[in-house]
Amino acid sequence: SDSLPYLLNRIAEQTPHVRPVSFSFPQRRTEPSFQHLEVRDLIHPALLRYLQGRGINVELAKRECKELHFTNNGRPFFAIGFPNMAGGYEVRNSFFKGCIAPKDITHIRQQGEPREKCLVFEGFMDYLSFLTLRMKNCPTMPDLDRQDYVILNSTVNVPKAIDVLYPYERIHCMLDNDKAGYEATRAIELEYSYRVRDFSHNYRGYSDL
Repeated sequence: SDSLPYLLNRIAEQTPHVRPVSFSFPQRRTEPSFQHLEVRDLIHPALLRYLQGRGINVELAKRECKELHFTNNGRPFFAIGFPNMAGGYEVRNSFFKGCIAPKDITHIRQQGEPREKCLVFEGFMDYLSFLTLRMKNCPTMPDLDRQDYVILNSTVNVPKAIDVLYPYERIHCMLDNDKAGYEATRAIELEYSYRVRDFSHNYRGYSDL
């Protein structure tokens, strides 16, 4: 994720940039081990430094993510939170990678007319990496929101993604270059055949975006 190969630029140059999207999700629920969850705007310097270290555009991340404060086994923590469709979060900081249940996909739909194309990513850092690269390549075209996005948040969520991908005429998979990523892409291809394009070969040699 930290290094983006030259060939990936070809994908981003041909894909319109996403504009800020308003998330609207049900009431958040937490696992028993995560208590006193507080959701804030993403501003903590340590979390922003973590994102910068991953090569992520910080201003973009502020629009897509939240800052979570919670206790785990009685200890206080703070982390980046990426919301899913069921009210849970993917959780990241420099020392921790996990989730606050329920686990689910994230489906980002643009406003206005339904889009014909959807890009599929395995994790939200891949999604943020792609958007960061797109902003670098096309900084003067922020309104070309021609596609929606699905982030699996785990390959076990592929069946849920297949359900929401049904309306799209074009499905572009940008999943990890590993066994789980290949199998997830194949499952989507088996369901939607010619509508699916696998872009993982454009960053071959790298495990993900």
